[in-house]
Amino acid sequence: MAAAAISHLRRGAQRHARALLFLSTRSFSSASGVAPLAAARRLLSTSVDSGASSKGENYKPPLFDPFRAANLASSAPPLESPPIEELHDDAIPPEVEDSGPPAAPEKDPVACQHELDGLKAWVEAVRSREESTQEKEAWSLLGRSVVSYCGTAVGTVAANDPSAASQMLNYDQVFIRDFVPSAIAFLLKGEGDIVKNFLLHTLQLQSWEKTVDCYSPGQGLMPASFKVRSIPLDGNSEAFEEVLDPDFGESAIGRVAPVDSGLWWIILLRAYGKITGDYALQERVDVQTGIRLILNLCLSDGFDMFPTLLVTDGSCMIDRRMGIHGHPLEIQSLFYSALRCAREMVSINEGSNNLIRAINNRLSALSFHIREYYWVDMKKINEIYRYKTEEYSHDAINKFNIYPEQIPSWLADWIPEKGGYLIGNLQPAHMDFRFFSLGNLWAIISSLATQKQAEGILNLIEAKWDDIVANMPLKICYPALEYEEWRIITGSDPKNTPWSYHNGGSWPTLLWQFTLACIKMGRRDLAQRAVEVAEKRLSDDKWPEYYDTRTGRFIGKQSRLYQTWTIAGYLSSKMILDCPELASILICEEDLELLEGCACNLNKSARTKCSRRAAKSQLTEAPEVIRANAVQLLHPAMFRSKQSWSVEYSGGEQRSPGGRRKKTLKYGNALKLKD
Repeated sequence: MAAAAISHLRRGAQRHARALLFLSTRSFSSASGVAPLAAARRLLSTSVDSGASSKGENYKPPLFDPFRAANLASSAPPLESPPIEELHDDAIPPEVEDSGPPAAPEKDPVACQHELDGLKAWVEAVRSREESTQEKEAWSLLGRSVVSYCGTAVGTVAANDPSAASQMLNYDQVFIRDFVPSAIAFLLKGEGDIVKNFLLHTLQLQSWEKTVDCYSPGQGLMPASFKVRSIPLDGNSEAFEEVLDPDFGESAIGRVAPVDSGLWWIILLRAYGKITGDYALQERVDVQTGIRLILNLCLSDGFDMFPTLLVTDGSCMIDRRMGIHGHPLEIQSLFYSALRCAREMVSINEGSNNLIRAINNRLSALSFHIREYYWVDMKKINEIYRYKTEEYSHDAINKFNIYPEQIPSWLADWIPEKGGYLIGNLQPAHMDFRFFSLGNLWAIISSLATQKQAEGILNLIEAKWDDIVANMPLKICYPALEYEEWRIITGSDPKNTPWSYHNGGSWPTLLWQFTLACIKMGRRDLAQRAVEVAEKRLSDDKWPEYYDTRTGRFIGKQSRLYQTWTIAGYLSSKMILDCPELASILICEEDLELLEGCACNLNKSARTKCSRRAAKSQLTEAPEVIRANAVQLLHPAMFRSKQSWSVEYSGGEQRSPGGRRKKTLKYGNALKLKD
């Protein structure tokens, strides 16, 4: 019976691939340079295109894994149904002329080659650098955590703790979010094959039928994790085959879908392309389809009035009940970063124009919303303290009807005079004033926060070092929920007791993201200081998952040892500190073209507010400073040159026939930027 179901599923996979091909010829082939016949060969083939490394030439993953075939219900939708629908014109508000750039600005081929050459040079520098004893131990442990599928490395397990071998739970699985720091470490070391394999296999898992209590979530959902299992081959107890068993949340605690998985996948796909130069992977029909599936899921219309993503509790790194349901900052920061990355990778053709417009509109609206309403410093808190409530008008100051009594007693004495941060959540009549590290750090990395706000966040971390870093970087959130608040919000969760796990615990894996944020803002000294704090204990403590207590003195009471993303986060931080130019594979600089033009068709009514112009007005730094920072990150080859470089800014405007401002770059010993 199982053999027949497996055979049926394999035949369905081929029909599914042909359906994808039909979509590709309709949406992608016209501008991506891929002929329909070539697309068919590539899509229906089980081999992976050769990339920058020759080691992956014989890599042949199965088109569709047969695991769970026995659970395939007759009522399941046919696999040959088209996996993605176009964003039709009637699903998107009509665009006015000159509504902004249709896609990310194309780079000059010479500039791209300079960037790639520079990154490859720095990767070679990383490979040849002398490693400390701790780093050698970490690399050895990371190598042991690698998971193989059909003889090929496809990821790393979440933890490889020998003391908990009998109670692995799901720590022996490959998690998408957990693998990201491992992937970054491998990429920085010049080992890109495992990352490519991971991206392609998780892409295949995106097509799995996902059902919880007879309900299937939307297409495009990426799994939280997967595990390699061995099952009998066609009922033969002596012959086995390896299959991938994904978990989309139907087995997770609380049965929550992993919203952040697809966002991390897009971010990692861009990083892989930038550092390896293997942009052919991004242009594959199946990869383009995967990107569009994720974006369609995130950009679909709903009842929400805000550009932020509405999610449930436990849908990200904080995967247990912690009162983050609604519009948590972590999801919004990753969402913004994924949109920025996807904007660079989506193939430009007639079928993608509406999608690109939707991305541009969402980016501008989201940046304005977060910068305007999530940011708090001493001045903003004082403003909230004096809020009037129950305002009914289009010009209301207290738009979300926030009651001043919501300001917690600890906040007024905690926030420094110089500095601020983005709050954890915002909903009608509710502001979560807790400081969440990942959301704030990724807002810096992706340029969701303005330059001034990013500086304020790092100033706050430095001023409150004993609270956020102390004995082990970094607090996942501050402060912890205690007493009655803990009982009501967490449901008396015994794992999230005050100052433990997600409730104020210290997570060393956040170190690599802190390092990226510091490098972007020119605060390498701050990142170095945090790494030195971590180095004092991580190896001796056997690389724990997290630490407990207010200052992070104790290893977490339920913490797994030899946690892979703790190990990989440390290695990535060390390599980025030694070669800061490599941070450019993950960092996004402010894109001023996103703030040009407007799609909302202003009619000078009080009911309409232009988010793009409002977001642009928040830029306090001079345009030449922004562009100088962007040049340094986009052209790391400059740092290898012994020549002196200078950046000149010319303020004269040039306009293209369509009316948009035009940038030009000239390369030489003096780099000139014209706006």
